[in-house]
Amino acid sequence: MSLASDPRRDRRSRSLSRNPVVETLAAMLVVSLLSWAASVVGLVGLFALAPPVLLPPWTLVTSVYAHAGPGHLLSNAVVVLLAGSLVSLTTTRLRFHAFFVVTGVLAGLAHVWTAGLFGVRAGVLGSSGAAFALVGYVLSANPASSAVLDRLRLPARVVVVAVALAALALTVLFSAPGSALVAHFAGAAMGLVAGRLRLLRAGPRRPA
Repeated sequence: MSLASDPRRDRRSRSLSRNPVVETLAAMLVVSLLSWAASVVGLVGLFALAPPVLLPPWTLVTSVYAHAGPGHLLSNAVVVLLAGSLVSLTTTRLRFHAFFVVTGVLAGLAHVWTAGLFGVRAGVLGSSGAAFALVGYVLSANPASSAVLDRLRLPARVVVVAVALAALALTVLFSAPGSALVAHFAGAAMGLVAGRLRLLRAGPRRPA
């Protein structure tokens, strides 16, 4: 006797497997495991973003998903899960993944290049820049924030200062000691601006 599968359960399974947050968390885990294995033989440089930033070029992306250790991975995964789940409700898989990668890469570059201005050769590893961007997006894209900002009608210069101060506050409040503060700040700022502009908005997702 064969057991018939539950169509609703199958649909939920397919929906979960195609969830951009689940896909991102899976990529973070897989790439982090590979980077930890590589670090055993001294090849973590194949995953971390460091100057010169295009040698090797793939570190622009691998550095966004790879993490220094389980604790680092877990802390970023929690933020991605919480903030990313909210963002994913009103956007597409493609836009979510593009936003995550682009903000992560730009945040990493900001950290590396800022350190270079002070003569420091710094490398960066982890999803924190992208995670801060997701948090910033949630904060500025929600209806309450939009309603307040629309009523205030602030001048462009004031908005720029407000974004910088908000990004700085997020960085100070939620960054661990010794972390990539410039990457966190850059990610938060990009997320706040993108949220205000509703760059990821694609309409509510229909149930599977």
